[in-house]
Amino acid sequence: MATTEKPTALQNNLEQAEKAFSNLLTPEEEAPVEEVVEAVEESVEEIEEVTEEPEMEAEAAEEVEETEEEYLEEDQDESQEDQVELLDDEQPQLYTIKQNGVEVEVTLEELQNGYSRQQDYTRKTQELANQRKEIESQQAELRQKDDIYKDLLPKLEANLKAELGEEPDWKAIYDEDPIAYVREKDIWNEKQKRLEAAQAEQQRIKDEELAEQQKQIKEFVEFGNQQLLEKVPEWKDSEKANSEKIAIRDYAINVLGFTPQEMDQVYDYRILLGLRNSWLHDKTIKATKKKPTQKAPARVARPGTANQVKKTTPLKKSKQKLAKSGKGQDAAKVFENLI
Repeated sequence: MATTEKPTALQNNLEQAEKAFSNLLTPEEEAPVEEVVEAVEESVEEIEEVTEEPEMEAEAAEEVEETEEEYLEEDQDESQEDQVELLDDEQPQLYTIKQNGVEVEVTLEELQNGYSRQQDYTRKTQELANQRKEIESQQAELRQKDDIYKDLLPKLEANLKAELGEEPDWKAIYDEDPIAYVREKDIWNEKQKRLEAAQAEQQRIKDEELAEQQKQIKEFVEFGNQQLLEKVPEWKDSEKANSEKIAIRDYAINVLGFTPQEMDQVYDYRILLGLRNSWLHDKTIKATKKKPTQKAPARVARPGTANQVKKTTPLKKSKQKLAKSGKGQDAAKVFENLI
């Protein structure tokens, strides 16, 4: 800090200098001139030193201020860097993955969520697969038991028939022993009921199998009709479809040798497509045969042509070739043509 007052050391030195000059000017003093001069020089040096101190202090203050400014600038730079790092930390890191064949960028959180969803989906899918396997295994076991059951029913029926035998003469048994009649009649009726139950069970199974078969045929026919419309768009016109189907049926019976009963059992649309292709092919051939064919005009031989043709016989060619080559195989060819 600057001040208007002189420092004490500087003031004392000035007073000493003034006193020294006064001694020089005063003749009453007996001090040697050299001593006075030395005193003055020392006073001047001290004055210079004292005057230099404020300058040094000012320079030191400036250095301190510059150091403070540099520190403040460095502090600001570090603060800005910290802010940039904070901003970088706030922005999530992106990862590139492929989704449906397309590269997309996702965050770590999205990756974790997607992995969790995938794990959950995989777990549920595996559970469904295990349940399906268990159901299929149970169904296979039930089918196996059903097959065994169906195989045993005819054997049971045969055993019951053999055990039942022919129906007795109930009148004769009653006349002989009415009590035995009641007992035998009850036993025979019980056996008859068991036989009828076995026969009814077999019929029930046959009816169920027939119903299931008809259901499958119906579903297959509906599927086949859809396929036919895709393969033969013209059949979307119901009139055209019916007329062609009638023609195909007649063609299969009258030309290919199918029986009406066999055609009634055609449920596979692929067979019908094959029959239609064959019918269209034969139809095209017949239409082509009906067209009159134009005969090619007969060639008129120019004079000398016949003779030229006779001259270019295989024998003559082989002779000409033998004359040029002189090879044995060409000679053999000549003999071959002669024969």
